[in-house]
Amino acid sequence: MLYMVEMTVELPTDLGAEKTEALIAAERNYAQELQRQGKWRHLWRVTGRYANVSIFDVESHDALHETLIRLPLWRYLKINVTPLSKHPSSID
Repeated sequence: MLYMVEMTVELPTDLGAEKTEALIAAERNYAQELQRQGKWRHLWRVTGRYANVSIFDVESHDALHETLIRLPLWRYLKINVTPLSKHPSSID
């Protein structure tokens, strides 16, 4: 199943540079692993914001939920999920 997932990062200002850098590095590693597994199919930065729009390909709503809650930045993310279906005019 395909999902469009919009994420906005809202880090607290008092988190500290060291903890912030560690969280961002862990997030990058996890995101890249999910991309290698084919679960995180596309990842785009939203220009001018600490946000992204992504396409996930997982087997169910529950699988997506489990994937998202494992994101190291989970507690600092505002997330909007949209399930996707193939458009009847698509040639893919």
